[in-house]
Formats: sequence, structure tokens, C-alpha cells
Amino acid sequence: MFEFFFKYSAYVYDKGEFVFAAGWPAIVATVVLAVAAVPAILRYSSVRGKSSQLDRLVLLTTRLCVLSIILVLLLQPSLAVSTAVPQENFVGIILDDSQSMQLADYGDEKLAPRSDFIHEFFGNDNSKLMMALNERFKLRFFRFSDSATRLENLNELSYSGGQTRVGPALDFAHQELAAVPLSGLILVTDGADNSIDGLSASLQSLRANSIPVFPVGVGMERFNRDIELASVEAPTTVLAGSQVSADVVIDHKGFSGETVLLLVEGPDGIVGTQEVELPNQGDSTVAKAQFTATQEGPHLYSFRIAVQDGEMVSKNNQRDILIVVQDRQDKVLYVEGEPTNRTGFLRNFAIDDDPNLLLGVFMRMAENKFWRAGFESAEELAAGFPTTREELFQYKALIVGSFEADFFTTDQRQMIHDFVSQRGGSFLMLGGRNAFGEGGWQNTPVAEILPVELVPPFANEADPFYVDVFVTPTLFGRTHPVTQMADTLELSLQHWQTLPPLGIVNQVGKVKPGAVSVLEGKTANDETHVVLAYQRFGRGKALAFTPVNQWYWQMAFEIPLEDLTHETLWQQIFRWLVNEVPGQVTASTVVDRFAPGAPVTVTVGVLDDNFIEINNAAVTAIVTSPSGQTRDLELDWTIDTDGEYTATFIPDEEGFHQIHVWAERSGEALGEDIAHVEIAELSTEAFAAERRTALLERLAQETGGRLYSPENVASLPDDLRVSEGGTTVLEVKDLWDLPLIFMLLVALVGTEWSYRKFRGLA
Repeated sequence: MFEFFFKYSAYVYDKGEFVFAAGWPAIVATVVLAVAAVPAILRYSSVRGKSSQLDRLVLLTTRLCVLSIILVLLLQPSLAVSTAVPQENFVGIILDDSQSMQLADYGDEKLAPRSDFIHEFFGNDNSKLMMALNERFKLRFFRFSDSATRLENLNELSYSGGQTRVGPALDFAHQELAAVPLSGLILVTDGADNSIDGLSASLQSLRANSIPVFPVGVGMERFNRDIELASVEAPTTVLAGSQVSADVVIDHKGFSGETVLLLVEGPDGIVGTQEVELPNQGDSTVAKAQFTATQEGPHLYSFRIAVQDGEMVSKNNQRDILIVVQDRQDKVLYVEGEPTNRTGFLRNFAIDDDPNLLLGVFMRMAENKFWRAGFESAEELAAGFPTTREELFQYKALIVGSFEADFFTTDQRQMIHDFVSQRGGSFLMLGGRNAFGEGGWQNTPVAEILPVELVPPFANEADPFYVDVFVTPTLFGRTHPVTQMADTLELSLQHWQTLPPLGIVNQVGKVKPGAVSVLEGKTANDETHVVLAYQRFGRGKALAFTPVNQWYWQMAFEIPLEDLTHETLWQQIFRWLVNEVPGQVTASTVVDRFAPGAPVTVTVGVLDDNFIEINNAAVTAIVTSPSGQTRDLELDWTIDTDGEYTATFIPDEEGFHQIHVWAERSGEALGEDIAHVEIAELSTEAFAAERRTALLERLAQETGGRLYSPENVASLPDDLRVSEGGTTVLEVKDLWDLPLIFMLLVALVGTEWSYRKFRGLA
């Protein structure tokens, strides 16, 4: 429509400079004509006759407008545009060869694959688009997905690539055509860039060389009906037998208010289900999936929703994540300030049968009399609570019961703080007569890491030692792995509502900003008390568990003998405490799944015994393929980051690869870790597969190009002719014969004639 009125495209006007092409003789003649015509019009309009003042004003205005337009046209208004010299410039055509181009959302009535657009417009030399391009430019074709290559024949396109990497594709085409006059790059894609590559460097290079990009966007900007599992967040490593909680983000279009079933499948088959009610159009929802990880080793867990009627894409209804189920033994230190039956329960019932946990207990029996149990050697903690960071940091979790703060030295209280913030360990304070505020922990480094504010002892009117509360999970706590007492979230919540009340030993203040309340207690007066809360602090996490008589859930007469609430709660607390606590050596990769042939970069963090980064370690790794083949890797310090070492390898087999990493310094072992990656065909192209107009607009705007769609792509050759790249000449394009000007003149003359006729002035 724009070109109908203005003769040229908007891109031409944007690139051109407005000028008057008339020479001095024409300019002088125009000025003389204006000087002569204006008084004549004014005199003609001043003749009153039957006309009123309004009549004369209207007629004068229309005549002056007509005169002005004619005078401007006599000056030959034009656009001065740098235009590509025909057949002396190259154009690179970059075609998307990824799997998303197979999606059938191109066309109006009968939807066809996006790839049909490529073959219809760019694969046919007789199409108007290709005829215009071939007439004016020398063309070079490229294809891209995971990587970019030259393309000699469009029949080579397979549309099987597992990724859309726009930045590397632009770089490749630009480098291939660096030695020739390049008018621009045509990028035909849906813009569904799912790579980890940034675009900024690519765009900067293109701008510096005045190479415009002309994206041609293919596909729907918004699907009519579709469900997509946008992401799944879950622990990457868990102990065998642990309860796993995963956050599944679900997007949808066209399914508002409908209920779907989310399934979780592991090595043992279906391990979890959850009904999910989809929210209003355009809103995402987060579903909580719960399951138990049993089989040791790296396993793929699949989260999926059955394909619904009318969905545009089916492959985005499932996401797979890698979870490594480990059979290891983690050390936990428990110090208790007074004899209590919970100590024996934790050792004999909650922990004793768990092969993955080793609980060392240090309990004060009386003044200067202590009891030790569960340690690996007689020398361990023989002198009492650790006095060095090395002693304390060997544990993954620290539990402090009813111990007053003054029992610990200033250095030991700081060590507990550093155990969480620097070492990345987990800290749990239990209720008791000498815990929290009653124990004088205010104004200590430990108070800083706790998730609750501490109040002075007996600050409240009620006796804090005898407050009966009914304990239930908070809204957040209902889906937390610690609180799961049944196979489903609904049954678990019902079970909590059947438990008898507990007496909270310690009343604490409110939960700190950024901390999370997991369990809360309600009194008969509907007062709320914190029962279990936690917060992340530094590298680790700290918890507050305020009751002292939790054993009541084990011993109360109304509790059935077969009820395992108490044991299950403590087992899950312990496992959650030690889960994902880092060691001195940690190995990781950017993602846990790579396409065949893709390079895998291993990143290793190395800390000394005080958990301080070191840069002079010797770090090696052995990569074991699914067939048992091994290769050695030497990792180098990255220089940019303290304590970080990297190495890259290209797997030659599909399946799970184990990366076993060791680190030492001066012949002394610092630690080891194991990472796993899966090598398999990626299915990322099915996710976020709608046309990303915003990204394509950015490509065009930042390089001086223009964005096209299948509807207006026919004007692309004309716009390419006026790009700033390549070999160009200055071309003057006439504006005097614009259809809009002709229409305006006709409208003005017609208006005057009609007005005179209406007023009887003809």
C-alpha cells in the first residue's frame, strides 16, 4: 500500500536523501512564476460578487495549495540514493536448515511446512523474486542449523538440524563473501535461535563493514493451540532413595481452564503423576512433580503431557532431564547440649538404616562430661567441637541442638558462619532450652545465617515452652521434598492435617526477607509460629527447626504403630541437608545433553582445605564412553576466574559419558568429582518455535536492513539495490510523478469546483 501511494518502498525513503533536481534556470523561472501568480490569485479572490468572506477564504486556500504543489513540482523533487551496480554486487542468501522449518504453519487455508516457502520463493529460478535477484546480483547460497556451510543446490536441504544458530551463520557467510562487493545478506528463518551464542559480536562486525541483513521471517508469530513444557528445574544429583521435587513450567495457547495430566517417567517406568489446571491464555503455570529416585547412576527422567487435539507442535510436550542418582556416604555432625531422646531416635531410627549417611554425635551429658558416637575413628572430635576449619569442613552438614552460644568460642561461632557461607555446607539449629534466643545466639555470626529473627528469651507473654500448635506445610512447603508423606501432594497434605499438635520450645521472630517458611504451627487462638524455615546463605543453606517434642508424632497413643511420619520427616531433612553440598573439587558442563559431534567443555572448580580458590592445582580427567573407551584430559586454569579449570573434547559415541576429575597440588590430593553428559540428537527445535519477530527486527535495525514476511518479500530486490553495502552509484529517483501528488491535485481542484457549484459561484 505504501508503494502504491509513494512509488517506492519505505526502505528507499529511509536510505535516500531528499533533493531538488532542477537547475538554476528552472529555479529562477519558478520564483518569477510565484511572484507573478500570487498577486493575481489574491486579486482574483478579492472580487466580491456574490461571495462571502468564508467563500473567498476557502477558494483562496485551495488555489494557493494547488499553486504551491505546482511550484514544488517545477523544482523536480527527488531522492538521491546510493544504488547497487547491476551484476557487480553479491548477495548472500542464508537458509534455515533446522528441524523447526518442518512445522506446518505456512499459508492461509491449507497449512504447509515452513520449508515450502523456501522452495517456492528461493528454489525456483522462475519465481518473480529469484528473477529479480538474479537480474541484479550475483547470488551465493548458504544453509545453517548447528553449523553453517555453502549450499550449491537447494535439494541438499534436509531440515534436520538440531539447533538454530543465527550468529555463527551470519559470521560464516560474511567471512565467505569478505573478498567481494557485498550488498547484503538475506536470512530466511523463523528466528527461533536456541543456541548459547550471542549476536552482539556478529552484528558489530556487520555494522562496521556496512553489510545490511534482510531477515525474512517464516512461521506463525503465535500458535492457535499448543502446550509446551518450557522448562524443568530439578536437582542434578540426589542420593539413592531420595524424594525429588521438580518445578515444571508449562506454557499454552488455546487451553485456558482445561486440566491435563503431567507424567514423570524414569528407569522404573512411571514414577509420578500430577494433574495440572492450565491458567488463562498467555499465562504460564508451574507444576510440582514429586517422585523417588531409586536406581543408582545417570538416568533420564521424562516429563510429558499427552498431545491434545489441535496442537500445532507435539514434540514440545515432553522434556528430558539428566539426574545422577548417587550411592555415597555423606558425613553429618550433630552436637547436642543436653541429654534428649531425640538424639537416640536420630541415630537408631532415622539414620542407622541409611547407608548414605554417617552421623557423628557429640552430646553434653553433664558439666564437662560428653558422649561421642558414630565417628569413623576414636581420634575424631576427641577434643570436642572442631577448633579448625579443616576439622569442621570435612562434614557436609552441621546440626546444633540445645547448646548455648557461650559454649562455643568466638572463633568457633565464626567457623559455623563460614561453614555455610564459604564451605557451602548446610546448618540446622534445633529447638531446645538453650537454642535460638534462649541460648543467647543473638548478635553472633550464627544469627546472621539463620532464616529467622531471634528474640530475647521470654520476650512474649506466653510461656514459649508450652505452646501447642498444629503443624501443617505452608503453601510453599506443600511441594517441598522434606514434607512429602504420601505418593501425591493431595494425600500428603491430608496426612499432615491428621497429626496431633506439638509444643514449640522456642518462639522466634518473623522469617527473614529472602528466607522460606516450610512448616508453620497454628495455635487454638489462630496464632502462627515458625516451625521449619530455611534460607540460602553464601554457598550453603541454613535451617531453623523450632519444636523439641517432635518425638510425639512417634509415641503419641493416637499415632498408629505403622505410621512413619516421624522417621520419614527426619530422613528427608537429612537427605535434603546433604544434597548438592559441594566438595573441594566440582565438575560441571554448561548443559547435560549435547548433539553428536558438538564440543563438550568441562569446567572444574578447585578449592583448598579451607575452601578457598587455588590456581596452581594439577587437574586431570578421564572420560569414559558408553562402550568403555577412555580418554585423558588435562585441564588448564582459565586465568579469568580463580580456581576454575577447563578442557574441551568431542565425543565419538552417543549415550552417557562419565567425566571423572581429580585435582592435586604439590603431590597432595585435593579431591575428585564425577560429571555425566548424554550425547544424543537434540529436540530443542520443537520448543519456542513460533516466529521470533523481535529478534529478526533487531537484526534488521542494527545492521540497516529491513524485515520481511512472505507477504511482502517481493519488494526485497528493490530494497537491496539501495543498500549501503557493495559497489554503488548515486541514483536520483523522481518524486514529481508520485500517485499521491496526482490524487492530491485532483482532490484540491475537485474541492474548489464542488464548493463553487454548491455555493452558486460558478
